[in-house]
Amino acid sequence: MEVKIDTKEKFTVIIPQEPHIYDNMAAELAAVCIPYLEGKIKNIILNLQVVTSIDDDAARIITKLQHEFYEHHASFVICGIKDSLEEVFEKLELMDIINCTPTESEAWDIVQMEEIERELLDSNDVEFDIEK
Repeated sequence: MEVKIDTKEKFTVIIPQEPHIYDNMAAELAAVCIPYLEGKIKNIILNLQVVTSIDDDAARIITKLQHEFYEHHASFVICGIKDSLEEVFEKLELMDIINCTPTESEAWDIVQMEEIERELLDSNDVEFDIEK
């Protein structure tokens, strides 16, 4: 599967260059994404702007991939989903559990907000003054 990769300061944008994603291609996509969990820049934005159709199993694989990133305290935001793709995710009842935005710019915002949230939740210097 051919993909375009653009690395930014806090995330990497992956753009599949194929109009249809088959299940085996989604597995290849997962193989491209998983190593980022071990790297310095763990967050992924999957931009599906070029993709016009997707197999059911491929949609499931992408959803599981996104879930795996969140389990490892990393963001995985999908953007650029066309109506034809949204229909597949809706049919499989996955649309409500994936993190997606219409534009890449909005995906950037989500990644940055989630980074701030993780920093705040992981911070040990927060102390609360509790009166007894």
